[in-house]
Amino acid sequence: MQVELLYHTPDPERAVATAARLCYAPVGAADLMESLSDERIRKVLTTILESGHTSTLEHASYTFAIDGVSRALTHQLVRHRLASFNQQSQRYVRYAEGLDVIKPESIAANPEASEAFDSLMGQVMETYKAFLDAGVPAEDARYVLPNAAETKIVVTMNIRELLHFFSLRCCNRAQWEIRDLAWKMLDLVRPTAPFIFADAGPGCVRGACPEGKMTCGTPYPRSTRCS
Repeated sequence: MQVELLYHTPDPERAVATAARLCYAPVGAADLMESLSDERIRKVLTTILESGHTSTLEHASYTFAIDGVSRALTHQLVRHRLASFNQQSQRYVRYAEGLDVIKPESIAANPEASEAFDSLMGQVMETYKAFLDAGVPAEDARYVLPNAAETKIVVTMNIRELLHFFSLRCCNRAQWEIRDLAWKMLDLVRPTAPFIFADAGPGCVRGACPEGKMTCGTPYPRSTRCS
């Protein structure tokens, strides 16, 4: 899996604080953007995060390039509807030379299962190529391709949605592949807005596990800010 932060709103914490302060200021956003001190920005962000008035977090966004993940992962990822996605198309991209697949570690670690997985993927690709050779359009031949098929996707989320995404997908109960993706994304965004993302992650880093009886029983250590 490769995850790259392509772009983000410059100085996201200042942008968010400016939007929040505008509601109560007699001057315009441009003046606020220049005049807010670092201390004032932190005070505004604290109020936003503690009060739950987080609509202003939507004014800063992040765009990621994600490669080397499975279609099983992206089927989960696109359920986060307050985000934008563009994914490599199996309708237009032909895999006549072969298709990379993602093999779960639980299968790779089991020799018998791993061999069966490889055999099945080989059969799938033989069938796919036979369809193409027979004149079947790629958009129809793709129907035999597996959830394990490697794919690439560009994702844009604002900070509000990122915090929600991290809360759900960094959790130990999340599926392993999307959990790995979520932590990689969090590692990329945290340096750009360290105060906002200080206690981002699963709910247990901020307090009691929100999963109730479904808890994994092994919470992450609580963050410094929340301790």
